[in-house]
Amino acid sequence: MIEGVKRISNIEWEVPVGYIPDMRVPGRFFLSESLGNMLEPGALQQLANVATMPGIIRHSLAMPDIHWGYGFPIGGVAAFSLESGVISPGGVGFDINCGVRLITTPLSLKDVSGRRDLIDQLFNAVPTGVGAKSAKKLPARALEEMMVKGARWAVENGFGLPRDLVRCEESGCMKGASISTVSDKARQRGIPQGGTLGSGNHFLEVQVVSEIFDPVAAKAFGIREGQVCCMIHCGSRGLGHQVCTDHLKLLEAATKKYQIKLPDRQLACAPLTSPEGKDYFSAMAAAANYAWANRQMITHETRRVLSKMFRIAYEDMPLVYDVAHNVAKFEDHVVDGKSMRVCVHRKGATRAFGPGSADIPPELSTIGQPVIIPGSMGTSSYVLRGTATAMEKTFGSTCHGAGRVMSRSQAKKKMTGKEVTENLLKQGIIVRAPHDNAIADEAPDVYKPSDEVVGVVHEAGISRLVARLTPVGVIKG
Repeated sequence: MIEGVKRISNIEWEVPVGYIPDMRVPGRFFLSESLGNMLEPGALQQLANVATMPGIIRHSLAMPDIHWGYGFPIGGVAAFSLESGVISPGGVGFDINCGVRLITTPLSLKDVSGRRDLIDQLFNAVPTGVGAKSAKKLPARALEEMMVKGARWAVENGFGLPRDLVRCEESGCMKGASISTVSDKARQRGIPQGGTLGSGNHFLEVQVVSEIFDPVAAKAFGIREGQVCCMIHCGSRGLGHQVCTDHLKLLEAATKKYQIKLPDRQLACAPLTSPEGKDYFSAMAAAANYAWANRQMITHETRRVLSKMFRIAYEDMPLVYDVAHNVAKFEDHVVDGKSMRVCVHRKGATRAFGPGSADIPPELSTIGQPVIIPGSMGTSSYVLRGTATAMEKTFGSTCHGAGRVMSRSQAKKKMTGKEVTENLLKQGIIVRAPHDNAIADEAPDVYKPSDEVVGVVHEAGISRLVARLTPVGVIKG
């Protein structure tokens, strides 16, 4: 591993106070030896940088998908005191509430294998790519309601089922959202993009449950071996990106105003109690709600395609769960034996609340929260469950995906989109995207192995394996 880093266990490591000047707490991260060989020194530096921030509690944390990001490393988690702590857009990311959800179906592999027409119809139903616009042409009033009500707005307007809301983190709506803190430019970017997939690593995948690790949890989640599922990965689109951009400027000024000393200007922040901090939180919550509404609309279109093509009931495609990856939230956690309300930043990290949590559906209380970890294009995705260990060690957090090991420009030099498509087709996986570069950017080998990443969090006990899903059709943004 890297000089100066202490080994705590087989897969847990510590960056001690003093690794860089002004650290207030140690850094902790989870990695296997082989994943450690892929660790960027810059990401570890960012982990240590976060440990210098005012009001940080216990540790600066990173999951095994850790890689370099803006401000915080991607895979980074940090909790802050409400009294002395700060809030930072660099700890949330530009794609606010980029997240993933999973729906199940009554179909099996034989129903969908080789069905290019299915992938084509889904591709045509869900707008994809940079700047993709919805055919729905929502009015400005609808946008405001999306930012305040989140997924509930979508369900109330015919895009889904009331029970979907029960299976969303935060019931698909964060409290504290305020449209007054969202700029006109952000709103203009958001109006045409409701119900669109976007670009980058976002996707809509048709998958088959290929392995069950925990039959009891799988049954509780409604998952069975051989079952066809659909996974949706996207976020708040241009609206969220603009919210982050707008408030970064305001918080850079606030950092100076409140005389906050930071090792990296990308960690620009403001006290949670300050007007600037409160305004960022309310705008971030509005963007997060927009993202939940967006995923709900895509879910609706996915169900419509499957229902029409296979003559199955819309209601027979329930939502397993929807999790957010890029968000800061106020949560109650036990710190030094006492319950404490803190602001948890998760940047490329998934909530993984354990059994008994009041924040998960009552029917899953004895199991723990469903955790959804997507693989890279063409590799397995996983469903896990949250644990008590995660509540103790990581503020109820786990990894969010595989984590990149190669830039998009490097990926395009290594293999063309056409070559990736042909290789995946040989494996029985059909791929559609707006253009070949979108496929080359997200080739499977530009990411860490998803099986090894989830193996680390399983071994660490911060989430436990429930099921493995393999793709048969992929729509890339």
